[in-house]
Amino acid sequence: PQALAANELQQITDDISKLTIAHEIVLDGDFKLHADSFSPKSLENRVKETLHKAFWDSLEEQLSASPPDYTQAIQLLQEIKEVLLSLLLPRHRQLRSQIEEALDMELIRQEAEHGALDICGLTVFILGTMARLCAPIRDEEVQGLQSLTAPAQLLREIFRVLGLMKTDMLNFTVQSIRTHLQDHTIQYEQKKFQELLDKLPSSLDRTREWLCKAAAEVTVSSSQPPPHPAVSGSPAACLPGALSSSTTLPSLTSVLNRGYMNLLCWEPAQKEYPETLFLDQTRLQEVQMQVNQLTIVAAVLLVTGGMCGSALFGSPGFVARLKRVTKVLLEGLSCTRYEAALEDISDQVLQEVRGTLSQLGYPAFTTDKCVSLKGQIKSIADKGNVVRHVIEQRIHSFLSLFISSNGHSSPKDFPKGLEAIQEELLEVGRRFGSVIHHNRQ
Repeated sequence: PQALAANELQQITDDISKLTIAHEIVLDGDFKLHADSFSPKSLENRVKETLHKAFWDSLEEQLSASPPDYTQAIQLLQEIKEVLLSLLLPRHRQLRSQIEEALDMELIRQEAEHGALDICGLTVFILGTMARLCAPIRDEEVQGLQSLTAPAQLLREIFRVLGLMKTDMLNFTVQSIRTHLQDHTIQYEQKKFQELLDKLPSSLDRTREWLCKAAAEVTVSSSQPPPHPAVSGSPAACLPGALSSSTTLPSLTSVLNRGYMNLLCWEPAQKEYPETLFLDQTRLQEVQMQVNQLTIVAAVLLVTGGMCGSALFGSPGFVARLKRVTKVLLEGLSCTRYEAALEDISDQVLQEVRGTLSQLGYPAFTTDKCVSLKGQIKSIADKGNVVRHVIEQRIHSFLSLFISSNGHSSPKDFPKGLEAIQEELLEVGRRFGSVIHHNRQ
């Protein structure tokens, strides 16, 4: 804890905001800025709607007065002019001159003072300019404004659509600079990180704890004899940079790799994320959730395959149907809710097995075999379940290849018994590797 002046705190907040935006643009290929919005039933939205209604009702009263009061209208026209100018590109020199001439604020004020202000004529020019500048996706909305005749309502809708156009322009700019950012973001993030660290030198306690834990684990594992190849599969056993038993101090690479792999087993309820990974916390937690779900899917398929035999398991579409129903029932669930989900999954699997056996003309499972299959599937909810543990170790070992120096795997690296989830696991590996490599740099 340290005292910070208000201006220092504001500067730190601004730096983190800029760092976050640059980071998101590079790592999220679908990153887009969105117009501010609140939940329709939220207090914020009710306050916003109340204030907006009061403002636009006041404008309508001013314009309906005799003679009209143009005070607020002139302020709005000034803002509209500024927004239109902000949407221009350097090549729009002629259009810039037209806007400056048509929305000459000094002339507009003089016309208002003499009761000669033609708001309808100005809005016709504004709508025409918006039609020239808007993205194709906004054409219909801009055209819809032309049917409005009440000046206050028209100005309100012009502001709404202009807000959307500003967001479109920002996202166009984001797309334009993405390639440039990809070439320079590492240096930028390093610079900003160092600036923040200089201002907050004691702000990495969680990161230090995370790395110390990884170092201790690597040191312990390096002092033990390597596991037999037949049972090798722990993340520590195959991590790049793992140590030999003769090494006394863990290498930086091995510590970082162990730390990154530990994120796949993170328990958010028990401890905070490392500060250096704060910008990627959501992405990494999504990867962790996907890994957990794929572990359950693969375990269900392995248990079912062992019980059903190759003839039934190899029938066309059988594995795909089991995988689909398992993934659907696990969708969006945390680990704490797997027990209830596996109860439903066991019912669905048994139903699929019965249907396929009947379709192929095989004898139905006995009652004991049905009970056994359901029991084995439900037992996967236990983290100590042997099948689940083996599959989890294989998945983690495979994913560790994506954070190695070359950052990719080959078909020969793919774990045996997980072919049914190969496509999903490769995608998770690529996502995990991308985030880790950027963070490591």
